[in-house]
Amino acid sequence: MSLTKRLESLRCSDTEAAATPMPASGPWATGSAPEALLPSSTAEPKTVGADANEALNNIKDRASSALYRRMGGRITDATLDEAELQSYVKEELRAIVEEDEIPLTAPERHRLVQEIIDDVLGLGPLQKFLNDPAVTEIMVNGPETVYVEREGKLTLTNARFNSEDHLRRIIERIVTKVGRRIDESSPMVDARLADGSRVNAIIPPLSVNGASLTIRKFGQVPLTVDKLISFGTLTPEMAELLRACVQARLNILVSGGTGTGKTTLLNVLSSFLPDDERIVTIEDAVELQLQQGHVVRLESRPRNIEGKGEVSIRDLVRNSLRMRPDRIVIGEVRGGESLDMLQAMNTGHDGSISTVHANSPRDAIARLETLVLMAGMDLPLRAIREQIASAINLIVHISRLRDGTRRVTHVTEVQGMEGDIVTLQDAFTFDYSAGLDAEGKFLGRPIPTGVRPRFADHFAELGITVSPAVFGTPCGGGGFR
Repeated sequence: MSLTKRLESLRCSDTEAAATPMPASGPWATGSAPEALLPSSTAEPKTVGADANEALNNIKDRASSALYRRMGGRITDATLDEAELQSYVKEELRAIVEEDEIPLTAPERHRLVQEIIDDVLGLGPLQKFLNDPAVTEIMVNGPETVYVEREGKLTLTNARFNSEDHLRRIIERIVTKVGRRIDESSPMVDARLADGSRVNAIIPPLSVNGASLTIRKFGQVPLTVDKLISFGTLTPEMAELLRACVQARLNILVSGGTGTGKTTLLNVLSSFLPDDERIVTIEDAVELQLQQGHVVRLESRPRNIEGKGEVSIRDLVRNSLRMRPDRIVIGEVRGGESLDMLQAMNTGHDGSISTVHANSPRDAIARLETLVLMAGMDLPLRAIREQIASAINLIVHISRLRDGTRRVTHVTEVQGMEGDIVTLQDAFTFDYSAGLDAEGKFLGRPIPTGVRPRFADHFAELGITVSPAVFGTPCGGGGFR
């Protein structure tokens, strides 16, 4: 039987099965009986529907091959914009379907055209999640397992790739667009999509169960400080303090775990930077969306197929010092570049901002110590701590709580050294004692500790005004509680 006739017969079987009357009474009348007890007439459409999907997939594969033959090099023509290319693809697909006289209903025809466009021009079965603003992360654990994150919660989807080769083609399409490569000699890669979304891919032999792909989406419109306040990530008092700290050229370190929103918070802090300053950003894969006019964006480069040509974050940090920057913004420190960053902060490049992976402000200090040791300079631990205490003025820690929300849980001043210990003082901490509501959401919010940071005196010297209520409620004696 031909493929088109088979699809037609399957559709007829679907119609007949749907017309079979359901019993008015009995153990399955309420829909609560297990599948094994259901009549064969109700169980059959599951198998038939699966066969119909398989037939439709076969038609899609055949139409895709015909599309590639007819369009040739136009699919990769860089002179065509996205709208023109989509128009060409739709016209050719319409002609292919009409020539083959494929018997498709309107929904099937729409699905066929859209899936082929996604496969040819987009990211296949992942494209619908990229277009969904509610999805913040996409995790592919092989061709048949795709998870997405919505509102901080992971959900298994019914999206599937046709095969491991299909998944690998999508990965290669992503990485080649940004000049990266992925193969057996280089089986891991960090890349980005056109909208700035972060991509990580890893393939066999390192990924045992098949290729794995992770996409962390970034919104088309950068989040503003007002948005973070409305989400409950920040409070207005905290935002006022952070704005003053950036304007006062304090060196700020954003810390947090994986997926907590460090880069988003770094973007918001960067929005406080003045428009008349020269800003140099340094990242592994460009993600920051600075709105100022005078911005130079630098991106690291991995080694080529011959093992040469690598340009590391550390190389870029060193080079940035010769570019006359007013501010240096480093997407994340994760190696020896942390020593160069601290030295830059200590030698006149005030107002620099960066992020680091850590579970608390105290852990951020310990991690910086470890990263500096990775520079291979064999410095004594006390000298490293003195560098950190002198360079970093403020640590802003962000966490993803159990309810899926992201909150700034600490704003902490680095006060200096006492003996061999770097001393920290919280200006804001998150109030966990407020408990949870009926839906399991945290009722607490970041609250001021009542301790006025030492750098607040620096604000007055620069003419930067901050409301006293930011640090707590004024009491009768003129102090704070």
